[in-house]
Amino acid sequence: MSVSKLENRPARTRTRPLILSRFTPYRIVALGHAMGDRLRRAYANENITINEWRVLAVIAQADAVAARDVVYQTPMDKMTVSRAVASLEAKGIAGRSVDARDRRVNMVSLTARGRALFARVSALALDYEDEIMDALTNEERNSLDRILAKLSRVTGAAGCETNAP
Repeated sequence: MSVSKLENRPARTRTRPLILSRFTPYRIVALGHAMGDRLRRAYANENITINEWRVLAVIAQADAVAARDVVYQTPMDKMTVSRAVASLEAKGIAGRSVDARDRRVNMVSLTARGRALFARVSALALDYEDEIMDALTNEERNSLDRILAKLSRVTGAAGCETNAP
């Protein structure tokens, strides 16, 4: 539900107090920060930022990606993506070209150096994901995936869609 929808409806009568440590949005953000901090160290060892990593990961999914499509697939705005792409270009990790079908569109692709970097960092990221997911049973993993997909649809979270029902 959008914030504007929340603002335009009468307030509900609540019988429970807001306790930050039990407030679901806070818990999700705190968990995301804790996970992100651990991964950020791996990115830092490779001299890339979290925003550069996100762009790198989206670009790695195809031979070339329109820069605007990176914006749609991540929780970043156009300017942040543009800066990350420019930085990846300056580091020799990514390159831009004009789309052959639509000369108004810039396509971004990984260089050989970028593909090697993605392989190294994605291996670390997947190892970390395996480590934390080992705390869950298969049933809990499947439930978590369905819950995250559902919350992503409800909130319109960019880049979080899956095929889960």
